[in-house]
Amino acid sequence: QVQLVESGGGSVRSGGSLRLSCAAFGVTYSSYTYSTLHMAWFRQAPGKEREGVAHIDSDGSTRYADSVKGRFTISRDNAKNTLYLQMNSLKPEDTAMYYCAADFLPLYSNTHFRTGAAYWGQGTQVTVSS
Repeated sequence: QVQLVESGGGSVRSGGSLRLSCAAFGVTYSSYTYSTLHMAWFRQAPGKEREGVAHIDSDGSTRYADSVKGRFTISRDNAKNTLYLQMNSLKPEDTAMYYCAADFLPLYSNTHFRTGAAYWGQGTQVTVSS
């Protein structure tokens, strides 16, 4: 069983930056390794559906939602079992609860994100004020 724990959320002004982290626990005792997992960040604003933000494959290739391209960067450190999301030039519309997700299959295909991930974190709140 994989447990995902996000951190790094907070409140910033428009134009500011935040770096989210997502640590994975329980992988060491599994038959697979963290490096084989496909990882993604999702977000959900009040009254809206959960949407994909960024995805990183087990081979390191990345995909982004159009709304965050050029501003957000997803990365992973397989030695630390940790996923990151560097968010720059934040906008008020980026305000949401951010969740990391993991699965044995890609969470992005055919230009859209797949929300049926096997594992989810509890979320970390990001609030951007104008």
